[in-house]
Parts: sequence; structure tokens; C-alpha cells
Amino acid sequence: MTTALLSVSDKTGVLAFAQGLHALGIKLLSTGGTARLLAEAGLPVTEVAEHTGFPEMLDGRVKTLHPRIHGGLLARRDLQAHVAAIAQHGIETIDLLVVNLYPFEATVAKPGCTLEDAIENIDIGGPAMVRSAAKNWKDVGVLTDAAQYDVALAELKADGRLGDRTRFAFAVAAFNRIAQYDAAISDYLSSIGPDGARAAFPGQSNGSFVKLQDLRYGENPHQQAAFYRDLYPAPGSLVTARQLQGKELSYNNIADADAAWEAVKSFDTPACVIVKHANPCGAAVGANPLEAYSKAFKTDSTSAFGGIIAFNTVLDGAAAQQVARQFVEVLLAPGYTPEALEVFKAKANVRVLEIPLDGVKRDGRTAWERGLNSHDVKRIGSGLLVQSADNHELTRADLKVVTALHPTAQQIDDLLFAWNVARFVKSNAIVYCAGGMTLGVGAGQMSRIDSARIASIKAANAGLSLQGSVVASDAFFPFRDGLDVVIDGGAAAVIQPGGSVRDQEVIDAADERGVAMVFTGVRHFRH
Repeated sequence: MTTALLSVSDKTGVLAFAQGLHALGIKLLSTGGTARLLAEAGLPVTEVAEHTGFPEMLDGRVKTLHPRIHGGLLARRDLQAHVAAIAQHGIETIDLLVVNLYPFEATVAKPGCTLEDAIENIDIGGPAMVRSAAKNWKDVGVLTDAAQYDVALAELKADGRLGDRTRFAFAVAAFNRIAQYDAAISDYLSSIGPDGARAAFPGQSNGSFVKLQDLRYGENPHQQAAFYRDLYPAPGSLVTARQLQGKELSYNNIADADAAWEAVKSFDTPACVIVKHANPCGAAVGANPLEAYSKAFKTDSTSAFGGIIAFNTVLDGAAAQQVARQFVEVLLAPGYTPEALEVFKAKANVRVLEIPLDGVKRDGRTAWERGLNSHDVKRIGSGLLVQSADNHELTRADLKVVTALHPTAQQIDDLLFAWNVARFVKSNAIVYCAGGMTLGVGAGQMSRIDSARIASIKAANAGLSLQGSVVASDAFFPFRDGLDVVIDGGAAAVIQPGGSVRDQEVIDAADERGVAMVFTGVRHFRH
């Protein structure tokens, strides 16, 4: 390796890397700000304009688009015709390319970004060089991420060259980066309307996902599967989890863990959510993790067997000892005390995941910064359904009392709790609650009445009384019969969206039965 070309927008780590290359006797070529940085550090560096004999022009838009650059990158050293051609035209080979691109993604993510700002941050020369170098990976190493510098430098120091595997891996990473970059440009530009406004959904959607791991199988053993994350994952999301112990996560583990985590982090006070087959089978808030878990477990101890348990607060030893008494597949929390981790050492198969929350709740940051999904995506035959995520958070001020009887302050607390749990239960969803815990959950039935009956049955099986409880329905009651079922079950207050043509019939039924009812004005279908 004799010559390296360095041209980076993000200059993190590039000076130390260039110093390492120089120490190995490698000639340095560079452009613009990168060249100035190296020169100011005392490194001998040749400007690209000097190398090509052609000045940078058009405000830097044209500087590396030149045969002396691309010929040096693309020439195959094993083809005599290529070697002769570059020799004839006085083109030197370039053996290492170090490039990262203009910050297009960061630019368009800024509030107030204009189309002009976006256009000026579309890199042209960088991607062209990266493609040339990556195509010729057998002869040229191409680095597109500062995380690759140490690996490359260590290999160069040890062997004087980059090995075939390393060069190929770098080339794959380079093409992936270009694909991601082009996708971001396409997403942005195809979202700009004739009036210059940015639409919520672009005319073309180009998702970019990075594989985290291959899975043993999918939902069933005969299916293959892998786990991917967003290119830029939100903080506090499941894909940022660190597994502290336990067996490898399965496809179903991950799906259920995501359901549990999304539900538990929606609470502001210490909470526990237990999930089985993507539905909360128990949820509660408490003064501490132990109280929250004990209440959640009471809801449905049978379904909790082999379930996923999530906490939104640091798990301590007392709660861990109680949790360890049941069979649990996956445990999630933002942190664990040393005593809690010691408890689970005796249960080596339990998958223990740590996901720092860092106050992702209501603190003025964006939904992404708070760890909330911005969009939901559902794959259908040869297509996608994309929607904004259901991040609606109900407050007391949103509630509309529609009955003669008003709920008490305690009932309002429980109604809000029940409503939040219902948001994470598959439709049709009916959730009975009291005292900050679920009492019975009816999920995923074709009939709302059946969901209500199932919720009552689950409570009875758990030995929990529904008398005086509150109940949440994720969508309106189309007839009074569903309301009668939950009142017969013991509910004294009801929360539902409203919006049915028979709302008045249902309100009259609530007044007739002597229960309080509030409307939210929103529904929470979850299919």
C-alpha cells in the first residue's frame, strides 16, 4: 500500500488515523478541510487539486470527479491492459480511500430544514469515489466509518496490507452506506410537495435496516428468521437492549418482549407488565417494583407462566426474588441492582435484558428522542401499510363525563390506568382494573361482548372480584348489550371512546344502571 486518499465530512478520528498511515510510509492525498487539518498537524499531504492538475470549482462541487482519481481507484492491478493504460496517462494508483459523506440525514432531520439546505448536502463526489473503490475491492480498501480506522491500522501495521476478508467486508459496508444514503435522499425528495411542504409519507419509501442476528427459527420451527434494527434506532427501544445473561432470544421472545417493553415504559410511576402471546396478561403500578409485580402477577398467574416480564424502573433484590419463583422467559428493566443480578445467576436460562430509559417520558423532547416509535408498519401481500404510531397520551382534561353520575378521583386514576393498558391489548379489548392493577383482560375477540365475558372469566379464575372496578373498552360499545355485560361483571365506571350512532342509547343504559361513564374521543384498535 503506497497511497491513501482521505476526504471526510465528519473528521472524528481521522487525524490519528492519518498519522498512523504516515508512520507506515503511506502517501496522503486529501481535499479541502481534511487537507487543512492534516497540514496544520504537520503531516505531509498532497491536495487533490495538485494531484489532478485541475482546481476545485463550483463551490467544491467538482474536485474529485477526475480520471486521475477514479482511474487510480478503478484500475485492476492484475490486468496488464489496466496497468498500461494508467501508466500511459500518468495516473497513480490509490490503494486506500477514506470517505464519509455530507451529513444529509442529519440536515433533513433538523426542524426548519429547507429544500435548498437539503440539496446542498447531497454528496456527489464522495459516493462516486466510494463506489469506485468498493467495486475494485480486491485492490483497494475503502473506509466509510471512523469505527473502521483502528481495525484497518492494526492490520496494516501487522501485515503491511489489508487482507482479502477485510477489504471485502469494508466494500460491503461501503455499498450499504451508499444504499442508505441514496434511500435517505429519495425518501426526503419524494416527500416534498408542489408547494414545498414536506408530506408525512413520501412518494417512495426506502427502509434501511441492519441485521442484529440470525434467529434459530421464526414463529414456528419450520420458518427461518432474522432480527433487524432501524438504521438509526430510537433510544430506549428494544433493539438497544443489552442482554446480560440467558439463552439466545427467539423470534417469539423478541416480539413479546417488544410488546411488554412498549407497554411498561408508557407509565410514569413504577410499573410491571407481564405479556403472553403479545397481550398483557397482567399490569400494575406500585410504590416499588415488588408491589407492581405482585399486583400484576395476581391478574393471571396461569398465563404469566413462561411469560415476558417488564419493569420501567431498576429491579431490586426483593422484586427479583419474587419474580424468580415463577418460570419467566425474558426479563426487561432499565437497570438491575447487584442483588437482583445475583438472584438470576441461579437461573442461567432466563434472558435478562437491560434497556436504559434515561427519562424518555414527557420532558419536551421529540417522540423519537423519548424512545417512541414514529411509525407502525405492517407487511401485506406485495405491499406495506404504514401509519403514524399510536402515541396518544390521555390526560384528565381530555375526559368527557357523559353520565349523570361522575367518577370519583380514585376511579379517574383507575380509568386512566385501564385506558393505558387497553392501548396495548389486541382488539377487541376489554380491561377491568382497580387500585392500579388489572383484574381481568379480554383480548383479540371478534365480538366485544365475548372479550367482556372472557375478561370476567379470567378475573374469576384468578379469584379477583370485579365489584366496584372500572373497565376500559378500546373502541365504542355499538349497542348497550356490551355495556350491560361489563356492569353485570361488577364495573362501576367505564371509559370508552364514544362516537357510535347509538351513543345516547349506551349513555342512557349507564344512567339506568347507575354507573359513571367517560368518553375519550379517541380509540385504540390494535390488530
